[in-house]
Amino acid sequence: MTRSVPHGQTRHQVHHGARSVADHAAAVRDLLSGMAAADRIETLPLSAALGRGLALSIDAPVSLPPFANSQMDGYAVRSGDLPGDGADLRIMLPVPAGSTPRPLEPGTAAPIMTGAMIPAGADAVVPIEKAVPDHFLASGDGRAVTLPATAHGTYVRAAGSDIAAGEQALAAGTCLGPAQLGLLAALGIPEVPVYRAVTVLLVTTGDEVVEPGRPLPAGKIYDSNGTLLEAAMKQAGLTVRRSGISTDNPAELTALLRAQCQGADLIVTTGGVSKGAYEVVRQAMADQPVEFLHVAMQPGGPQGMGTFDGVPFLGFPGNPVSCLVSFEMFLRPALSALLGAPAARLPLRARLDLSGLAQPLTSPAPKHQVRRGSLQPDGTVRLEGGESSHLMHALAGSNVLVHVPAGVTELASGDEVEVWML
Repeated sequence: MTRSVPHGQTRHQVHHGARSVADHAAAVRDLLSGMAAADRIETLPLSAALGRGLALSIDAPVSLPPFANSQMDGYAVRSGDLPGDGADLRIMLPVPAGSTPRPLEPGTAAPIMTGAMIPAGADAVVPIEKAVPDHFLASGDGRAVTLPATAHGTYVRAAGSDIAAGEQALAAGTCLGPAQLGLLAALGIPEVPVYRAVTVLLVTTGDEVVEPGRPLPAGKIYDSNGTLLEAAMKQAGLTVRRSGISTDNPAELTALLRAQCQGADLIVTTGGVSKGAYEVVRQAMADQPVEFLHVAMQPGGPQGMGTFDGVPFLGFPGNPVSCLVSFEMFLRPALSALLGAPAARLPLRARLDLSGLAQPLTSPAPKHQVRRGSLQPDGTVRLEGGESSHLMHALAGSNVLVHVPAGVTELASGDEVEVWML
């Protein structure tokens, strides 16, 4: 029994000529590398750039904050005017946010609002609740306020304390979420260079597959793969074109692909990539530079990749969990690495809770197994369902993928695993 081999460690254990997960992931990145070409860069307003990958690094054109400002509502003061136990200072004109204040005279205090510019001569702010009285007084008529001793720099946000002009604000390849777009807006940048969204032609195959909502004859199943993958791809920021369900006739599939692949950046099919008698995708790709192989992964071992009429092509297996795991293990990471979007899945470490199972978790030694699980508030992870690739109900109840690397054959409760948040 072997345990505690970290996911991500370089391994090349294969089974009967199977390709390692790492090698296949690298091959998919190579296949899709043209998607990061310079001619795929477009400039979008910030409002349209959510979820895109930043194509070029951006330096800050201004400092943040652009001027020293107050962190609190209170009084702007010279710290040297408040030695020992403090002092009474004459009240000057107030400094509202957005105004340009007069220089602060020695022995005075200026009422100042949060975010307002620190007057020249002032070097600290006393919060209003520490003043006596603890509310603002009208200026003029020689009114004074009693303030405690205050150190230099107290409650002052220095110019450039967040980022200085000329520093790199965001690196190329950053996925633009709300925080990143907010930073660009704070820097006064109205638009941003991003990679064009990837357009995917998604094709489900199989004579046994029926569209949801239609009658279900004996021996048929409803198509979940199309909806499952379309939703995963759209959530990742891809533009998806569904072709409908293709039959198991290779000529019909070839004609469908030729009719609908124009303008697509990538073709993804599900089903028809194994070694059975009616593997329609294999047959349709017979005269194309497409390789069909087995990856040392469970589920999702059978894979196809290459080009169809020059368009990059990925063939995922037909079982629903297998096709989603294929997307998460190969397509999503490739796009993240090349384009910065979608964001990579967040890997965490968790301890297995197998209390509901009658036996330990087992895995074939040569394969990287991907199980589905639920991460609990206490940092443990419970498995949902078994290892079979048809268990959609278990997938729907999961919030993480649980990784069991090649070489790990058995895990028990309390053993640590890597999980990816879904």
